[in-house]
Amino acid sequence: MKYEKEILKSYEDPRFMHSREGRTIRMLAEYYHPQASLKKNRIYNTIVFFGSARSISSKDYKDKMKNLLILQKNGKNVDEEIRLLKKLEFTSKYYDATVEFARRISEWSKSLSTDNKVYVCTGGGPGMMEAANKGAFEAEFQNIGYNIELPFEQYPNPYITPELNFEFHYFFMRKFWFVYHAKAIVVMPGGFGTMDELMEMLTLEQTNVISKKVPIVLFGKEFWNNLINFDYLLEVGMISEKDLDLFIILDDVDEAFEYVVNGISKLIRIDE
Repeated sequence: MKYEKEILKSYEDPRFMHSREGRTIRMLAEYYHPQASLKKNRIYNTIVFFGSARSISSKDYKDKMKNLLILQKNGKNVDEEIRLLKKLEFTSKYYDATVEFARRISEWSKSLSTDNKVYVCTGGGPGMMEAANKGAFEAEFQNIGYNIELPFEQYPNPYITPELNFEFHYFFMRKFWFVYHAKAIVVMPGGFGTMDELMEMLTLEQTNVISKKVPIVLFGKEFWNNLINFDYLLEVGMISEKDLDLFIILDDVDEAFEYVVNGISKLIRIDE
């Protein structure tokens, strides 16, 4: 008896691989694929940038506002678009700062030995993630993007090193890779996703699940001091005084760069 249709191996059968029963295989793939690529490229240290996917550069803000004002002058009703764009104006200075910060870190990393180099790593999407990848790209240095499948906002930005551009389905596997090689975390202004990533990192540090003392920078004093009252959490006993040492809030690229480099240098020595 001859089968008219080719019989697929189980791991080549998309119906099985995307089924409930194939879930554990998909999870393992999201572990082993990045592991193999990072090892091949001898990447063992990262600086992870978190931040809003909605952020835009100062140049893009000016260009978009200019175009909208031209449309408005020509009688088009773009009042809502202008209102929404104005809300994002404050993010542009942080976008620009992220590009500069990531570029400087990448340039500094070039001077390190091969296995000690530190690579910019992001969630791979637009906004602040794009800014960090762009900074590393401008420094002509490899950088990583851990993208994830979302219904909106998320798509790979063009500055990620192609062989280090990953697409995840599972948030927890993506978070694992954010943390595993992290030697520093920089958190720019962002929304729910950024809050989730920040709180997870602080919890892992607070509970000593992460044994290494990773420097965590919250960049943008105005944003963070308005968003979270850490002193109140201490006042009402929800956190301990030492928990405030898990992070630092800074507003200057020079300060942040110095703080991160000092922290990374200690971790690299520990790892050797």
